[in-house]
Amino acid sequence: MSLLSRFFGKSKVVERESEPDLVYIPNEDERMKWAIEKAGLTLWYFEKSLKSPVSGQEYFSIKVMIEDSGKVEHIWLTAPDFDEEGNLFGEVGNEPVQVKTVKLGQKIGVMRSLISDWMIVENGRLVGGYTIRAIREGLPEAERQAFDDSIGLLVDAGSDYFKPDFDTPEGAILSLEEAYQTNDIDKALSCKDFYQEAKLMLSTLDFPVEEEMIVSTSEALALSFVSYIEKEGMPDFKNINRAFTQRDKVDENYWIITEVCTYPDGGISVQKLQTYKTAQGWRVLGVTS
Repeated sequence: MSLLSRFFGKSKVVERESEPDLVYIPNEDERMKWAIEKAGLTLWYFEKSLKSPVSGQEYFSIKVMIEDSGKVEHIWLTAPDFDEEGNLFGEVGNEPVQVKTVKLGQKIGVMRSLISDWMIVENGRLVGGYTIRAIREGLPEAERQAFDDSIGLLVDAGSDYFKPDFDTPEGAILSLEEAYQTNDIDKALSCKDFYQEAKLMLSTLDFPVEEEMIVSTSEALALSFVSYIEKEGMPDFKNINRAFTQRDKVDENYWIITEVCTYPDGGISVQKLQTYKTAQGWRVLGVTS
């Protein structure tokens, strides 16, 4: 049995009437929408790994959206490859149900804008595979181990490879953690926004807050941050797998991001970080309960 064939027919979500062995999840499912968005934001890592695999990376596959006469289906491609323009080529890895323009084993090419997921098997562990994870998360917790056993892969919290920049909330968090790892206090400060953190903190007060109070509070927060780092040292993120499992959008500029850290000894921590979109991009505020 091929690796891809083990992904189908194992979930209790809504099944396609025409072929019950395959799994269908409605496009309106918010969990699936986030999975597809995350796959797009981390696609650079798949491309990098495909071009220069590291030890243990033994399997690569990618999912694409195929449209035929108004019907849409997301299909896995094996043996993926990108041309110089970024277009994707691969072999259809599972039997299409809704669309008839492609068939199992056919080699096809699609624009990168049609990519909806990617996966790497790394030392028996699933990396990426965000739509697979979305299916799994929809199962009762008691059934998840059976799902993992059925596909023969370790499905842990994962490792999310957002670019460490200020284009996304997750990228801002990774930028801060990268600054910690390189012991760069100036870079760490550039990843923070103490003014917005102060503004958010003071917004809970029962009286009007003047600008002077916001500024003085932001300065106090910055001094406290530096003082803590000087006393306790930079947090250590070496050899930690980091996954960003949830975005809670408070408003257009203020999002709370859930980060799951898996440590070398198997320990796991979960934290929710406040992020804010400034004119210079996303910045990290603080940790919330």
